[in-house]
Amino acid sequence: QVQPVESGGGLVQAGDSLRLSCVTSGRAFSRYDMGWFRQAPGKEREFVGAVTWSGNEYYSDSVKGRFTISRDNAKNMVYLQMRSLKPEETAVYHCATQRPGMRYDSWYEYEFWGQGTQVTVSS
Repeated sequence: QVQPVESGGGLVQAGDSLRLSCVTSGRAFSRYDMGWFRQAPGKEREFVGAVTWSGNEYYSDSVKGRFTISRDNAKNMVYLQMRSLKPEETAVYHCATQRPGMRYDSWYEYEFWGQGTQVTVSS
């Protein structure tokens, strides 16, 4: 059973940094691509970034240069380091697993999702 579980969310001020973590159960973690998405109330789920099984990183234009994704296959962990956070980035952040070769920015092509962790950025 593959189950991602996110942690690390919280309340921060605009301009602050925050690091989210996601641990995924299952033996095949190193073979999965991992993605981060966020969803604010009343808005669609939005791609944030992804890291492939081979370590390639992809980011949405809105976070490029401020967010960094990394993974530790030995620990079944993926991280999202967020810097210079903005109030409009308040959302529930989810991590998800994906088989290699799929579109990394399409949420419907991800298989297993975590419950999410709330990030609130105050102005």
